[in-house]
Amino acid sequence: MSDLTLFPADIAEMSVTQLAALPPVQKHEIGENLDAAIDWLKQARTKFDAALDAAYGEQARAALRESGRDFGTAHISDGPLHLKFELPKKVSWDQKQLAEIAASIVASGEKVEGYLDIKLSVPESRYTNWPPALQQQFAAARTVDSGKPSFTLSIDSE
Repeated sequence: MSDLTLFPADIAEMSVTQLAALPPVQKHEIGENLDAAIDWLKQARTKFDAALDAAYGEQARAALRESGRDFGTAHISDGPLHLKFELPKKVSWDQKQLAEIAASIVASGEKVEGYLDIKLSVPESRYTNWPPALQQQFAAARTVDSGKPSFTLSIDSE
């Protein structure tokens, strides 16, 4: 981070209007410093989480196993420190095998929606490369919204 002319507490207390009115160089400085701070915080959080896992992970996992679970929440203590350990279950499905199973459900005459959540989508890059007649068939099913804007600031060298 560069030498700060506006400190984080100053920025937090400023309104959006005040921030918008800052000179371009200060906007650039704030953007650069916020990006650096975010990167630093992410790295520090990752390191600290790894330290917590090294210190308490096995004890917490053992508490889960003792309660007959592989996933979920366990509570452990280290002196005055109480830790709530959460180990979520992360499930993934083989898409090729699911497609084969879906086909066999349809072939048996049942509705696949009774067993699987089906979400159809069209990659935008494919859609834009289709001929106009094909695009027209899909147009009524297509909704276009804007996402969250992002800004990249740079200062021109003189």
